Amino acid sequence: MKHIAHIHTDFPTKFGIPRQSGLVEELTATIIFEPEYRNADALRGLEGFSHLWLIWEFSKAKRETWSPTVRPPRLGGNRRLGVFATRSPFRPNPVALSCVKLVDLRQTEEHGTVLVVSGADLMDGTPIYDIKPYIPYADAKPDAVGGFTEDADDFILTVNFPEELLKKIPDDRRAALLAVLAHDPRPSYQDDPERIYGMEFAGHDVRFQINEKTLTVCEVE
Repeated sequence: MKHIAHIHTDFPTKFGIPRQSGLVEELTATIIFEPEYRNADALRGLEGFSHLWLIWEFSKAKRETWSPTVRPPRLGGNRRLGVFATRSPFRPNPVALSCVKLVDLRQTEEHGTVLVVSGADLMDGTPIYDIKPYIPYADAKPDAVGGFTEDADDFILTVNFPEELLKKIPDDRRAALLAVLAHDPRPSYQDDPERIYGMEFAGHDVRFQINEKTLTVCEVE
C-alpha cells in the first residue's frame, strides 16, 4: 500500500496525544497529500460530509514480532487482553483507524487542496493510507457495547494552569492544550504526585505534576 498523505499536528512525540480520536475536538490538524494524489477531482463531493475516517500507519510503533496479548493503558498496564480486543499500536500490521471532523478544504499554492480536521489522535508527520467519509446511517451504532472500556474509570482532571504560564501558549492553541491536559496524558500505571512530567505541544515544553484529580502546570518553555 502507498501513503497518500501525511498529517501535521501539534504533537512531535507520542506523549500527550489523546488516546482516541474525537476526545479533544479543540485540536486541529492539517492533512497534506503526496504530489501524486494532489488532484482536486479525488476530493469532489467531500465537502458534503462532516466527518472522515482516516486509515493510517503506526509508523513509530513497528516491531519485527507481535504478541497475541497486550496491556491496555486504561486498565493500569497490568491486565492482559487479546490484541484484537484492543486498539494497541503493537499489532501484526501497524494499521490504525481514526474518526475526525472535517473543518475545511483549504486551497494552497504549495500543496494544492489540504484538509483541515479536528479531533485527530495522530503524531505530527504520521503517514495516511486512505481517507473515507463517515456515513451516519451505516457507521453510527447507538446500541453498541464498549467491552472493557465501559468499566474504565473517569480520567478527567481539573487543570490548574497559572495565567502567567498560559500566556506563553499562542491564543489559538490554549483551549486545545487545556483539553489535552484534562484527559490525563500520563500512562495509567504512573501515579507519583512528586514526579514532574514533560509534554511537547505546539513548539512548547509543558511540565506538570498530578496530585489525585488535579493537574498543575509548573513550567512552560
